Amino acid sequence: MLKKENIAVTKSINCALMIIDFCERLKKEEKYVVAGQLLKSGTSIGANVHEAQNAESRTDFIHKMKIAVKELEETKYWLILCERSPSYPFDKNLKKNIDELGLILYKIISTSKRNL
Repeated sequence: MLKKENIAVTKSINCALMIIDFCERLKKEEKYVVAGQLLKSGTSIGANVHEAQNAESRTDFIHKMKIAVKELEETKYWLILCERSPSYPFDKNLKKNIDELGLILYKIISTSKRNL
């Protein structure tokens, strides 16, 4: 039997890969502090989503997904700084993908809470 694709896992991995590429760009432009912070928060989203797939209970799943959302919100913060700073590069496609992932995660959490 084929396993159905988990859109949250797939999207979070793809976003993490985009974050890695963008952070490499930031490092090349010597924006080390933001690059480091963005790399940590942006890759942590997927790690938490991935970990939630093996949660011990629905409550544990929701908790892990909420941690992923917290990391997502921090990632948005660093991207906003890049967007608004004239001396930093910005990637609209990355921001769009992070926003889409946020919608998915928020929906998963709200649905999971409703089904408790």
